[in-house]
Amino acid sequence: MAARRAPEERGVAAAQTRERIMEAAVAEFGAKGYAGARTAGIAARAGVNQQLIAYYFGGKQGLLDALRERWQETEDTIEGSLDETIGKALDATLDRPDWARLLVWQALGDCPFADEADGERFARSQRARLAEGVESMRRRQHDGEVSGELDPAFALLVTYALVLAPITMPQFVEGVLGMDPMSPEYRSRCRAELVKLLGRG
Repeated sequence: MAARRAPEERGVAAAQTRERIMEAAVAEFGAKGYAGARTAGIAARAGVNQQLIAYYFGGKQGLLDALRERWQETEDTIEGSLDETIGKALDATLDRPDWARLLVWQALGDCPFADEADGERFARSQRARLAEGVESMRRRQHDGEVSGELDPAFALLVTYALVLAPITMPQFVEGVLGMDPMSPEYRSRCRAELVKLLGRG
């Protein structure tokens, strides 16, 4: 008779299974949106029994909520000098395009919340994060990193738009710049041009 695995090993296996499910969900949600995604498809991508999604996350909505928390943790690491911050934002977007697609689906209203209270809490949190982003841009202006002639809110919006451009309008990026929007060349050029654009005074 085979020996039973120790609880520690089962705990590691459970964490690995949760991670596989989350990675599969990002790919499924990114490709199809929340409405189009199916737990059966997520389970198939992850190579697990579909019932495990309900067991670990309570279902598709709980899985989406867990992904939102994970992305907010990622956003918290995107900080540094202007050049470093833009570089980290580009890395987060282009290294993990399915995450960026999930954000776009959410912006289009396709990623619902469990209830109205959850939606309002998330909206408040997002507004606070964006307001902090504007304040950060204003501090960069004070420190001479960003041109004082720019509206800091507009500068932040332009940054978001160009960082997400390979996901939101890849054909435009390729047509205008003549390069693959997911390529290292775009990443490098976007980073350099954004720093020049925002720093010009």
